[in-house]
Amino acid sequence: MRKLLYITVNSKPENLSACKTVGRAFVNNFIKKHPDFTIEELDLYKAHIPRLEYQYFQRRNCIIDEEARKKLPEKEQKEVQRIVKLCDQFISAQVYVIAAPMWSLSFPAPLKEYIDCIIQESKTITFPEKGSKPEGLLNDKPRTVIYIQSSGAEIPWVMRPILNRGLNYIEDIMKSMGISNFERLLVDGTGTTEIERLEAINKAKIKIDDIIEKIELKETMLV
Repeated sequence: MRKLLYITVNSKPENLSACKTVGRAFVNNFIKKHPDFTIEELDLYKAHIPRLEYQYFQRRNCIIDEEARKKLPEKEQKEVQRIVKLCDQFISAQVYVIAAPMWSLSFPAPLKEYIDCIIQESKTITFPEKGSKPEGLLNDKPRTVIYIQSSGAEIPWVMRPILNRGLNYIEDIMKSMGISNFERLLVDGTGTTEIERLEAINKAKIKIDDIIEKIELKETMLV
């Protein structure tokens, strides 16, 4: 079966989080239309996301070299094993739904720590020649990322390239791994009142089916 990996990065419970509420609606709608998919969920505020330490790469890349990994202290071996597990989980999926709020023109820090774990040589990227630019390895099958971002204000389209730095970074980093299909679902204007928040959520939910249809069309063209 194919897999959808649902990644959330918000400390709020789902009923209080606009991006997670829309994310859940998207995942539910997608699975209704694609029952052949399984779902794996990863809450970056609850999951352990290791930091990449110098010693993991000091002599050989312990993330891809098992013999080098065995030479690390036991605690560090477990950290590297966790990094490998996160990376392998990401590689095994075909559809990725990421729900995150806009914080300080970007996204919460756990998402960056997670990205550092999954950008790994010989797993998601490769360097064809020494000193060359990296190339993505995840173009081996149709893959799609749907980035669901909530923000308190309505962002004018002319300002989005400047203010949506986090969203633009996520799109660029996914493409660097070889995932060319990227869809954005913006939950703008959540405001300061519950009425404003619900209006923003409902406005975003209306776009869900169109995005799912667009994904289906792109996958058909790639097959």
